[in-house]
Amino acid sequence: MKRILFFALLAAITVSFDASAQKRMRDWGITYGVFSPGPLNAITDVAGVTVGHRTLDDGDRMHTGVTAIIPHQGNVFLKKCPAAVYVGNGYGKLAGVTQIQELGTIETPIILTNTLNVAEGIRALISYTLTRPGCETVGSVNAVVGETNDGVLNDVRARYVTETNVLEAIFSAHSGPVEEGNVGAGRGTVAFGIKGGIGTSSRVLPESMGGYTVGVLVQTNYGGSLKIAGVEIGEMMKKRAAVRQDVDGSCMIIVATDAPVDARNLERIAERAFMGLAVTGGIAANGSGDYAIAFSNCPSNLVDAGTDFYTPTLLHNDDMSGLFAATIEATAEAIWNSLFMAETLTGKDGRTVPSLDAEWAAGVIKAARKAGK
Repeated sequence: MKRILFFALLAAITVSFDASAQKRMRDWGITYGVFSPGPLNAITDVAGVTVGHRTLDDGDRMHTGVTAIIPHQGNVFLKKCPAAVYVGNGYGKLAGVTQIQELGTIETPIILTNTLNVAEGIRALISYTLTRPGCETVGSVNAVVGETNDGVLNDVRARYVTETNVLEAIFSAHSGPVEEGNVGAGRGTVAFGIKGGIGTSSRVLPESMGGYTVGVLVQTNYGGSLKIAGVEIGEMMKKRAAVRQDVDGSCMIIVATDAPVDARNLERIAERAFMGLAVTGGIAANGSGDYAIAFSNCPSNLVDAGTDFYTPTLLHNDDMSGLFAATIEATAEAIWNSLFMAETLTGKDGRTVPSLDAEWAAGVIKAARKAGK
């Protein structure tokens, strides 16, 4: 316990939210979708969800990190969230997936990091859970850790991330605006031949559809032919500059909602996240590890280990369509925000990956819309 408290105090001292000079997609006047975003246009618009980053950067070969998503502010192990996983393409190392599929719940925070540091994420989540009040007799922890391979810019074989770094990300998690771009698990990622990273977005359904919120956070590190808000940007980017056009890679998508839904309908929500990925030009290629984890933190539907029966209140299937559409919209915009907020980075072996030329892209999109394309 003393060890965990030390990390908590350390994180409280060192963490700060430092707004980037970059601008998000909507800040350039580009909107997308039917539903409105929440006040923050972030996964933290879902009440109770918090996000923390630990970014590792030595200015040379180390460009990696950790991003932690905390589903709610109680004890997640003792009050588990209904959850589901959908696999777009399984060339990845997602820890904890089979127990989520089997039991339909998630019992730890969700950790995102790089491919070769998944084990450190597992170790940290076990340490975190075993020292939580009420978990003194716990003997099994299903740690949930996702990854993408940031080896283009980061010396992934060095395995820089430590258990301490993961705990720092967990204890630095906060509500409010979420830092995006070259932060946390998105520090060294590449998407569509340009700098990828962490991105987030949200949608709020109208009261006539329940008023529920859907929030999405992504770690983008995949390829394809980039489309932004319906406009083909990828082909134009290739003509302007030499950019990597790999389709392989990975994308982790985390979907949170406060809607009263169970694992079955959360899997259907997770499936729709890949429609959002497709909207951006992603194809879930053969060598890509693309996963969506969806959870609900509706307070009345948390699975309380101290009760004899589980009696949730659930939406009818006929009421799911709005949540599906909101998920597609928020996933696509979260991906685009990861690109708009990323910055050019020079990493391992002097390799430089440029950021999206946001001003140019915004101009192209606005011109296409004006022309009715």
